[in-house]
Amino acid sequence: MEWVVLGYMALTFLIILFTYTRLDNPSAMIWGRFRVLAITLLLWGVYRMIPCRFTRLTRVAAQLLLLAWWYPDTYELNKIYPNLDHIVAQWDQTCFGFQPALVFAKHVPWAVISELMYMGYWFYYPMIGAVAFYYFWMKYEEFDRVSFIIIASFFIYYVIFIVFPVVGPTYYYDAVGLSDIANGVFPNLHDYFATHTDCLKDPGYQDGFFYHLVESTKNEGERPTAAFPSSHVGVSTICMFLAWRTKNRKFFWGLFPIYVFLCMATVYIQAHYLVDAIAGFISAAILYFLLYFASKSMVNR
Repeated sequence: MEWVVLGYMALTFLIILFTYTRLDNPSAMIWGRFRVLAITLLLWGVYRMIPCRFTRLTRVAAQLLLLAWWYPDTYELNKIYPNLDHIVAQWDQTCFGFQPALVFAKHVPWAVISELMYMGYWFYYPMIGAVAFYYFWMKYEEFDRVSFIIIASFFIYYVIFIVFPVVGPTYYYDAVGLSDIANGVFPNLHDYFATHTDCLKDPGYQDGFFYHLVESTKNEGERPTAAFPSSHVGVSTICMFLAWRTKNRKFFWGLFPIYVFLCMATVYIQAHYLVDAIAGFISAAILYFLLYFASKSMVNR
């Protein structure tokens, strides 16, 4: 697991060095990586000195929590490249004849549906934590493999987000204007989002409990980045594969409604184009099997 973190850190460190003069605050990004490196080595060293379940859990939990720190970092790296939303929005238009993210919430604005969508979206990280902790508690012998699969999938998505900058409907629609979007006009905004982070207000029932939770989370850490493919759909799908592998069908079916609402919510709340969600499904299936067999071969060695 730590090798995945170090590999991503080394790759992005090289990107920072080669694009140093184009970044807003590269020195802070570099020192942030040194701090993550120090945390990683410290927790690994503690585990080597005191090898037990608690210190192993601490190693994994720290890296899972640090994923939230790595996420906005993708924006700092990809905003120096031309934005590609006009391409992905056109894919949606070509495939469906309209913009699903524009019309979904308008057709089902009801409070109950809206809250279920926002509930599913908010449970993204708790769902990941639930799967990881289940393996730690109930299937400890596979905990390392599951941790590797989850964290490696995150960093693979992060690499894609860096090299393929797509911000998603909530940012792109706001920048272009809803009338142009409705008329199928998708201009190329080039480097617009390097200096603009405005977005649409989330649609749906705006007095709901989960609506406000998602809105507050969005205000705290959201950036115009990470839309294609949808890592929300991708990582949650991988978690469902892992939940199925537990052979605990109550656990799997308990997560399933949250998973369904989460996937639908990515388009409902205008965080993603529908093709983002579809790409999330496809990439999740590929990544799960690749990472599962990669982890299996490492265990066998």
